[in-house]
Amino acid sequence: MTPGDLAALPYRPCVGVVLINASGRVFAGQRADTDAPAWQMPQGGVDKGEGPQDAAYRELWEETGIARGHVTHLAETADWLCYDLPVAMIPRIWGGTYRGQRQKWFLMRMDAPDTVINLHHRDREFAAWRWMTAAALLRAIVPFKRAVYAQVFREFGLG
Repeated sequence: MTPGDLAALPYRPCVGVVLINASGRVFAGQRADTDAPAWQMPQGGVDKGEGPQDAAYRELWEETGIARGHVTHLAETADWLCYDLPVAMIPRIWGGTYRGQRQKWFLMRMDAPDTVINLHHRDREFAAWRWMTAAALLRAIVPFKRAVYAQVFREFGLG
């Protein structure tokens, strides 16, 4: 792909969830599709006809087993935030139809015990999970997502 081809690709509409516990730590999951360290927060695409907040609740439930009734919605980012995939990944991810993601992020607080978390609930996105500080998660996230995570944490007052 030429630089012009890449620039012409759209961003995939996506949502992300910053899930915090009572101590202010952030839920992070180790991606199940790699053996390399790849921790991230729950996120995923917005389905056709679906609103961003509904997509956030759906993604959280599909990836972690945490239901809408287990969390309190606290905030959302003022704007959509974008990141570009590394050029070598574009042909392999989403069939090469997107250059990256345009994300709306939601801050939610977990109001249920950790025992409701079930990584095998539906989609096997994560192989493991833990509560992390925002700073630790910034160090653990893949580099091409780091700037978006830092912006989200600043906006939500977490880092």
